[in-house]
Amino acid sequence: MPRLSTVAFVALPLLVLSLAYFAQSYASPLGPAPHLGSGLGLSIAFSSLVNYAQAAMQAPFGAPQEALLGTQHPKEQVDNEDSEVTINEPRPRFTRRIVAVGDIHGDLINAGRVLQMAGVVDEDGNWSGSVDVFVQTGDIIDRGDDTVELFEWMEELREQAHGMGGVMVSLLGNHEWMNAIGDWRYVYPSEIETFGSISARQKAVTTGWLGNIWASNYTTAARLPLHNLLGPPNTDYPPAEGSVYARANAGPLSHAAFSFVHGGLAPMYPNLQPFPSAINNISSSLLHKLRSRSPQPPPHPPHAYPGLPAGTTREEARLYGGDGPLWYRGWADEDESKICARVDQVLQKTGTRRMVMGHTPNLQNIVARCGGKVLIIDTGISHAYGGALSALSIEYTLEPVKGGGWKEQEVVKALYAEQEDELLVTATRELGEGDLW
Repeated sequence: MPRLSTVAFVALPLLVLSLAYFAQSYASPLGPAPHLGSGLGLSIAFSSLVNYAQAAMQAPFGAPQEALLGTQHPKEQVDNEDSEVTINEPRPRFTRRIVAVGDIHGDLINAGRVLQMAGVVDEDGNWSGSVDVFVQTGDIIDRGDDTVELFEWMEELREQAHGMGGVMVSLLGNHEWMNAIGDWRYVYPSEIETFGSISARQKAVTTGWLGNIWASNYTTAARLPLHNLLGPPNTDYPPAEGSVYARANAGPLSHAAFSFVHGGLAPMYPNLQPFPSAINNISSSLLHKLRSRSPQPPPHPPHAYPGLPAGTTREEARLYGGDGPLWYRGWADEDESKICARVDQVLQKTGTRRMVMGHTPNLQNIVARCGGKVLIIDTGISHAYGGALSALSIEYTLEPVKGGGWKEQEVVKALYAEQEDELLVTATRELGEGDLW
């Protein structure tokens, strides 16, 4: 009978190889691991197998293929003592479904109806697993009484999504910022009661549980790549020097991403690159200063408007200004001929194909402008407005074409709970046979 150490020496590498194959099949953005051939397994160093298994199992939402396979080429020749083995990578179909929802404004019931209608949650309000990414573009707070329940629910969904391989992207709207500043003009007295008191509410939205959530789980801008090869959510464009995503973001899939902010990305706004970290770094700095005020100024009204904190920089003030990403309405309000002449400039800078925003409500429908390059998704979901119950659906596919090459497709729809859905964009692109990364 063989000694246990001998059995382990032979069996353990094979076990790790099997686990690596399974893990990569599950996690890789481009599908299952290539068949390695019967003569290859034992010729690979044990440490390489362990490293591969760890890389595959720990692969983030957007791990590049070369990070898992250690190669940038569709074929690789592997020599051993007896033969030359050709590894042929498969060409699977890649899909991603994204749902985005605009301003909710304190209405838990209508928010639940919208998220269930769009397939984000099941009938019990839990993450369904039917979408890959859910984006909420801010203004959960104000104009309604359900602030506490809504933010608690969002955090439950975030945890559930993570456990099921999904992603939740949350943005701060101008109303979250107003509350952090101390501007309570749209806060209902009945909503204050759900916190217990004025002082309890003020603590919650600054240094307490809600302020902590905003600081840790929310940003002011987001960039969502449509394919894992371009990186996980909020991968910068242009990528930092030496980034593992630099090659893909300069290749055929460059700009295959959407931007999300609450208000809008004004063409004249100076901090569009790198996107979104230039905006989010300013945002984090300003939010920290607001939360660090001691004592916190009493809320307005009835007290005087507190304004931005001492030490606010010009960049921070502009973030909260009329042409900043929280308040800008130009894409919704200005003549379409004017905005469409400027939209490509912003898309080019941010490494995106389309921009999504809330903030400016249209109570009838989601608005697509400039051929779907501008998507405005605030339809007044809250009972405070009485608008359409809507969500934006983005379905992305990248599939191989017989004979070589790839076909890329985006299908963007407006989904409604009480009216017919509307197709907003269908875009198809043919890509060549070369490496996508």
